[in-house]
Amino acid sequence: MKTQQLISILKFIFWVVFIGLLISAGVLVFTFGLGIIYPENARNIYLGLDLFKLRTTDIRAFMSVGSLSITVVSMQAYIAYLAIKIATTGNLKHPFTEATAILISKISQLALSCGVISIIADRYCRRLIKKGFEADLTLGGQRIVEKFDIDFTLSGKEFLFLAAILFIIAKVFQKGIELQKENDLTV
Repeated sequence: MKTQQLISILKFIFWVVFIGLLISAGVLVFTFGLGIIYPENARNIYLGLDLFKLRTTDIRAFMSVGSLSITVVSMQAYIAYLAIKIATTGNLKHPFTEATAILISKISQLALSCGVISIIADRYCRRLIKKGFEADLTLGGQRIVEKFDIDFTLSGKEFLFLAAILFIIAKVFQKGIELQKENDLTV
């Protein structure tokens, strides 16, 4: 498979991921917003998550969980958007450009922030569990999980790992730009 075809496939995948994350963020904003106004709507926040007990007991905790969830998903969507920009504006003949290096650095910083916020959100949810808050996760009307648990840890650790890798790649790109500029000056 040619490199250009692979990049086209990756662009399509990035677009699908970006649109999916935007939809998720929009649904979270809408459902958490409705849950704040109408407590009964907290029974089915997103994909069967029932935070009604949390909403009726502690609205600040409910709003915190909502804000953290929306922030993480929104940051993931922005990372996907920046990946689209790299795939769209990248030049295979001269890959080491300032614009690409800046985009890679931005993705690295966002991935680090997303990882940290995910871990904070996970710790916050664990603290709520220790306080005795529970939520039901249902699928097709059947209870699956009986504890309040939105798993942020896995994505948090993965994003920290991604941030470290992209930081190294950004540094390699910056060095490549320097070498390319030196090469252009010597010719």
